Amino acid sequence: MPAYYIGLISGTSMDGIDAALVEFGDRRADIVRATTNPYPGALRTQLIDAVRTPDACTVDLIGALDHWVGECFRDAALELIQASGVAPGDVRAIGSHGQTLRHRPDAERPFTLQIGNAGIVAKGTGIDCVADFRSADLALGGQGAPLVPPFHEWLFRSADVDRCVLNIGGIANVTVLPASQGPIRGFDTGPGNTLMDAWIRRHRNTAFDDRGRWAASGTTIPPLLEAMLADPYFARLPPKSTGFEYFNEDWLSRLIQDDADPADVQATLADLTATTIADAVRLYAPQTRELLICGGGAHNRDLRGRLEDLVTPVTLVSTADFGLDPDHVEAAAFAWLGMRTMNGEPGNAPEVTGASHPTVLGAIHRAR
Repeated sequence: MPAYYIGLISGTSMDGIDAALVEFGDRRADIVRATTNPYPGALRTQLIDAVRTPDACTVDLIGALDHWVGECFRDAALELIQASGVAPGDVRAIGSHGQTLRHRPDAERPFTLQIGNAGIVAKGTGIDCVADFRSADLALGGQGAPLVPPFHEWLFRSADVDRCVLNIGGIANVTVLPASQGPIRGFDTGPGNTLMDAWIRRHRNTAFDDRGRWAASGTTIPPLLEAMLADPYFARLPPKSTGFEYFNEDWLSRLIQDDADPADVQATLADLTATTIADAVRLYAPQTRELLICGGGAHNRDLRGRLEDLVTPVTLVSTADFGLDPDHVEAAAFAWLGMRTMNGEPGNAPEVTGASHPTVLGAIHRAR
């Protein structure tokens, strides 16, 4: 009988839950069914507020949000199973990343906080749920992120071609996959969609810049781009990871002049994302010939155009060309990490996160 796994994740854009039911084979991830479940509007507002204003985020609020997000993750898994036609008993486990509220790997006492009560997911679906993937790596001195590079290596590494896998979610991260058998690398390059999303939400009251049309209507402001690129994060050596708690509207407000045209700022933010990605590939993966793109940013035509101009002659291609829809890569990755945990196998890559050694990730919440 085939063994199925479910992966659940909501990224830094906080727009909803990506869910994938996956059957794994020999370096193969077959998506049986995948869905995206938007958060209720009131929940998304509270999540964004909690991240924007952490000093006002009380313990009671975190507890309530943890429960509410857990219910949403449970419902996403149930709807996915029902739509797939697969019997719940044939699903071995759910890998749930949860919703990140805070990620502080470089604090004096490092921590990371993902909510989405895994007990609710496990008991509500009748399926064991693996969650809290980041803490074990953090306890070993790692960044706790990014965690998807080992999955990228397993699925996309080539013996013949140097590749990078680029995920553009709220934060952009890159996985370096040399054709040799040498170690992989991976790190967060900086903002992906998060600053563009925040800016268009402020000025146009919409969640994201569809296809990058608004950015395409503007003109980049060179002094602003230069000021943004001067942020110390971009000069830091890997391993490194970041999040919404660093690249946010407060970060923008310190740099943007009051008289700046909003569309021009959006164009500049698109260039910031593209430039920092291209710089990372040039510095840390100069032999790269193929850049496989996934995540929500894969649909941003303006951003892809800017990126293609900057990385030429590297070929920019979708992960769909290699068998996995760009919208499903991260959910499939956490299904795979859930499988690794259930099999007692390490899920982190110390050469990526900086952890002292490989370790089994996550905690298993039993359905019964």
